[in-house]
Amino acid sequence: MLTLILALLVQAQAPSVPGYTRTEVMIPMRDGVKLHTVIEAPQAPQGAAKLPILLHRTPYGAEFADFMARRVQDFALEGYILVGQDIRGRFGSEGTFDMNRPPRAGRSGIDESTDAWDTIDWLVKHVQSNNGRVGTIGVSYPGWLTAVTGINAHPALKAVSPQAPMGDTWMGDDFFHQGAFRLSYGTEYAWSMESTKNQDEDPSPSRYDLYDWYLSFPTLDSLARTVRAERWPSWKRFSEHPAYDSAWQRRCLPCYMRHATVPTLVVGGWWDQEDEYGPLAHYKALQATDTGRVVHLVMGPWYHGQWSTDSGTALGNARFGRATGVEYRQLQAAFFACRLKDQCTRDIPEAWLFDAGANEWRSFATWPPANAQKRKLYFQSNGRLSFDPPAEPQAADSFVSDPAHPVPYRPRPVELTYSRTSRWRRWETEDQRFVDGRPDVLTWQTGPLTSDVTVAGDVVARLYASTSGTDADWVVKLIDVYPDTVPGRADFGGYELMVTGEIMRGRYYKSWSEPAAIPANQVVPFTVDLHQQSYTFKRGHRMMVQVQSTWFPLYDRNPQVFVPNIFKAQASDYRAQMHRIQRTSQNPSHVEVDVLP
Repeated sequence: MLTLILALLVQAQAPSVPGYTRTEVMIPMRDGVKLHTVIEAPQAPQGAAKLPILLHRTPYGAEFADFMARRVQDFALEGYILVGQDIRGRFGSEGTFDMNRPPRAGRSGIDESTDAWDTIDWLVKHVQSNNGRVGTIGVSYPGWLTAVTGINAHPALKAVSPQAPMGDTWMGDDFFHQGAFRLSYGTEYAWSMESTKNQDEDPSPSRYDLYDWYLSFPTLDSLARTVRAERWPSWKRFSEHPAYDSAWQRRCLPCYMRHATVPTLVVGGWWDQEDEYGPLAHYKALQATDTGRVVHLVMGPWYHGQWSTDSGTALGNARFGRATGVEYRQLQAAFFACRLKDQCTRDIPEAWLFDAGANEWRSFATWPPANAQKRKLYFQSNGRLSFDPPAEPQAADSFVSDPAHPVPYRPRPVELTYSRTSRWRRWETEDQRFVDGRPDVLTWQTGPLTSDVTVAGDVVARLYASTSGTDADWVVKLIDVYPDTVPGRADFGGYELMVTGEIMRGRYYKSWSEPAAIPANQVVPFTVDLHQQSYTFKRGHRMMVQVQSTWFPLYDRNPQVFVPNIFKAQASDYRAQMHRIQRTSQNPSHVEVDVLP
C-alpha cells in the first residue's frame, strides 16, 4: 500500500504558490480509473493544528486549486487544504467525459457522486495534517458537481456549497428553458466543451455579430452541418431529445435531493445569465426534507459567479450602493469555518437575499416568506397594467411574429458568448427600451406607484392567447421603469430594468414530455414560470410587462408551424403568424407575484 501511495504522489514541476506546498496525485476510483488531482497545502510550523480539506471538482482544469491558493484572501478561505480535481475524461484524468453524467441510484456503477465519495475517502486517509473534515465548493458546472457530493455523502463531508449549480438543463438552465433551445449559449458551450478533451478549440463563427451569423442558417440542421455538431454528444442529445423525456429527466439533479443531511449553502444570482434556475430549484428540493435546518440560500444582484471575486457593487448600469460580493464572501467564510473548524462566529440565515430595488439584504426564516400574498397584475386596454381585473367581455392585443425578423435579446451586435468584448455577463440589466417601438413586442405598464411594492417569492405569467399558426413561443419580462428624473443618475431617467424574464415553448402547454400542436385561432392558457425574485418597486416607479415571441439568438426560432422536431424542421416550415393576447373578464391574462404586506 505504501508503494502505491508513493507512486501516486508526484511532486509538481510547476512552482508552488508562496506559503503552500503543491502536490499532484492520480487518485484511483472504484472502477480503476484515475483522476488527476492538485493539492495545495498551507505550510505550517511543527505542531500546528490540523486543517480541513476544501475540494473543488471541475471539468475546466484542476489548476483551479492554484488559483484558489493565490486568491485565498479574495475568497476569504484562509486555513484550508485546497484540492482541485479534473473529473473523468477531462484534462489530466482518465476515463470518458459525459456532460452532466446522470446520478445512479444507490452505490451501483459509477457517477460523479461515487467519484466524489472515492476522492474524499482517499484524501482523508492520505493527505497529511488534515482534520478529517471535508467541504466542497464550486460555481456553475463545478457547482453541479458540488451538489452531487451530497448524494450518498461520504461521512467526512461536513459542508457543501453549490453555487450557480445547473439544476435541470432542459427546464431552466444551460440548454433549454421550458422547451425553448438556448441557441447561442448551447451551441457555443457544447462546441467548446466537447470538441477536445482539453477545451482548446474555441467556437469560430464567421461573423462578429452573432445575430446575423445564426440568422444566416435557415434551419438548425444547416447550422449543425456547418459547425460539424455531430462531434458533440450534447448536440445529439439536443436534436434527438427536444422534449423533456428520460434523457433529460435523468439529469434533473434536484430530483435526487431527497435527504438534506449535509450543511449546505446554496448560492445564486438574480441576474445570472446562465444558471439562475438551478440554485432556487436545489434549495426548494433540499428544503423539503431539511428537518435539521442545515440548508441555506443566498441570492444576490449578480451575474454568473460574480460573487466569487468581484466587489459586487454594480452589474452593468445597475448600482447597488454596497460591496455585495465582499459581504457575501464574509458569510461564506463564516459558514465553512463553523462546519469545518468549529469556529462559529455568526448566524447564517435560512435565506439571505438581496433586494436590488431597495439596495438591501433581507433575511427570511422561510423562502418564499409565509406572509407573502399573491397579487395579479392584469393586462388592460391602452397598454395599462393594473391589480384590478379587466371588465371587457371581448378584448385582445395582437402582433405578428416573423421568424425572419426575430427580436434580439440584447442590443446588437451580439458578440461571441465568451469573447473578450462580450456583454454576455451584463445583458440582463441592459435598458429594455432598445425594443420600444417594435410592433412584435407588446407592453403594459402601471402608472407611477403611490407606495412601494415588494415582490418576494414566485413570479408566474398566465397568458390566455391564440395564434394563427400551430406553435408559438411566449417571452414574458417583468420590468422596473424608473422615473423620468433620477437624482444622481441622469443616465437612469426612464430606464427599463428587467427584474426577471423567461420563455416558454407553446407546444408544451399540455405536457413537457409530449408536445402537441396548438389549435389555430383558439384561445389556450399558457403558464410561463418566471421563477422567483426579491425586489422592491419603489414609489414613483412603474411596473411593466412585455410579451414577445422571439428572443434571438439566445433562443432558437420557433417555426410557428407544428413539426414533430424543430431540430429537423425545413426552411419552408418557418412562417410569420398572428398572435393574440386576451385581456377579458373570462380570459384575464396577467402576471402573478408574491408581494409582502
